[in-house]
Amino acid sequence: MYVNADAPTRREIIEQFIPSSPHAAQLGIRVVSLGADEAVLELPFRPELATIGEVVHGGAIGALIDTAAMAAAWATDEVPESVAGSTVSMSVNFAAAADGVDLRAEARVAKRGGRLSFCEVRVLDPRGTVVAHGIATYRFG
Repeated sequence: MYVNADAPTRREIIEQFIPSSPHAAQLGIRVVSLGADEAVLELPFRPELATIGEVVHGGAIGALIDTAAMAAAWATDEVPESVAGSTVSMSVNFAAAADGVDLRAEARVAKRGGRLSFCEVRVLDPRGTVVAHGIATYRFG
């Protein structure tokens, strides 16, 4: 297989994708860091993300987990055959309410296969309290 040396790596693609994603922009999700098989993303609190009072809606937290898992899956220096991919499964466990605070998602690839990456994500509040934990399977191609 021919690989174009000038083609972007998966990490370079995801670095450009998240800031230009309308969904991530709508939620305010931003990339803090990308390392080998890991990603740290933030979700700043805004009243529009609340379900009642200032409690962050579980759907917003789920979207943060999904985006962080995707970012970790793409955080490699491989040049992809295509830029296609999707989450094929995701499970979220909520551990504590996030009451009017910014959230941080720490994602890592637990196992990488041929086309599948199995990711774990912890969502933390500013005090380091685990708000949610997620696992996701991401498929390339």
